[in-house]
Order: sequence, then structure tokens, then C-alpha cells
Amino acid sequence: QVQLVESGGGLVQAGASLRLSCTASGRTFSSYRMGWFRQAPGKEREFAAALRWSGGSIYYASYADSVRGRFTISRDNAKNTVYLQMNSLKPEDTAVYYCAADTRNRVGANGGYDYWGQGTQVTVSS
Repeated sequence: QVQLVESGGGLVQAGASLRLSCTASGRTFSSYRMGWFRQAPGKEREFAAALRWSGGSIYYASYADSVRGRFTISRDNAKNTVYLQMNSLKPEDTAVYYCAADTRNRVGANGGYDYWGQGTQVTVSS
């Protein structure tokens, strides 16, 4: 069982930055595929970014088109934490952001996650 705890959400103005954090339990965090998803009011949950272990110290990042170039996913394995740095935020980025973990490190970016956090609210005002 993996527990995920997100933090870092808040209310910001358009153009600002935020960094979300997600700390995971588990002894082999470094091999987990980690993802960030978001759900805006009245919409389905959508993929934002993922970081998949490719062997050794190599990780491969994937991004949704809507966030590519503005958001960066990273991880600190010593802290069992994955981050989502969000720059140039837009009102349409307003959503609850969820962290997800795949302990099997499956191929792909936006499916097959086993564990989910409780979510953190990000609100971007215009």
C-alpha cells in the first residue's frame, strides 16, 4: 500500500507560479512511475505530467499539450517526493491537482496508476 500526500496548492493570479509536492510512502519510490492529474469543476480528470523510471538514474518525463513548456515534473528520491513546478499559470489551470503512483512502472504516461492522493486545490484568478 502506498500513501500519497499532496501539498502546495493555493490561490494565485494569472502569470504566477506554484510548486506542488507529493510525498509517498514505500521503500522503492525511485522505481515508481509518478503522475500528476487535474480535475476542473464540471470536467473529467485529465493527465498533466508523468515521470517514468527508465533504469539507473534516468527518468523520462511526459506532459499534456496544455501544460508543456509551462509545467515541470521532477522528483527527489531521497525524500520520496515528486514535484510539479507550474509557471505562467492561467485561469484555465484552475483545478484540483492529484498525485498518482504506479508501483509497476508501466509503459505510458496517463493510465494504469494504482494509488492516488487526496488532491490539492489550485485556483488561478484573472
